[in-house]
Amino acid sequence: MNFNLSDGFYLRSSATWNFNLENDTYYIPVGLGVGKVFQVSDKVTMNAFIEPQYTVASDGIGNPEWQIFAGVNFQFALGE
Repeated sequence: MNFNLSDGFYLRSSATWNFNLENDTYYIPVGLGVGKVFQVSDKVTMNAFIEPQYTVASDGIGNPEWQIFAGVNFQFALGE
C-alpha cells in the first residue's frame, strides 16, 4: 500500500508474510515506512525506501521480532 505525499515522498506498507510449509513455521510482519522518488537525470529515476517491520504473529524458532526492509531501484527510460 502506498500513500503519495508532496515532493516525491510517500508512505508505504508492504510486509511479506513468510510460511514454511515443510517445517510448519511462519511469521507475519506489519510495517510502515517512507520512501522518496528522485529524478537523477532526464532518463533515470531512483526510488529509495526504508520500512521497519514488527512481527505480529509467528510460530517457529529463530523468527525475527523486528526487521528492516529497505531498497533502492532505478528506472531507465528507453528510446528518445
